[in-house]
Amino acid sequence: MLILTRREGDAIYIDGGVRIVVLSVDRKGVRLGIEAPPDVRILRGEIVAEVESATKGAATGESAKPLLDQLPKPAPRKPDA
Repeated sequence: MLILTRREGDAIYIDGGVRIVVLSVDRKGVRLGIEAPPDVRILRGEIVAEVESATKGAATGESAKPLLDQLPKPAPRKPDA
């Protein structure tokens, strides 16, 4: 795990075209903005944990498909003109 200290407006770039920007920091928490290519799915950690928990509890069999695969895919973005 990489641990960084960032200030508002600072950005972190991740290979593959992902950019994370610190939008604000206050007592309630940190607000992040994430820019990524349209084919990159971005999910909050608690959603992933909930889906994994539901998947483990689901019936097994060929018809059982992981719930993460059932989540909607990101809508294609129009190229900038």
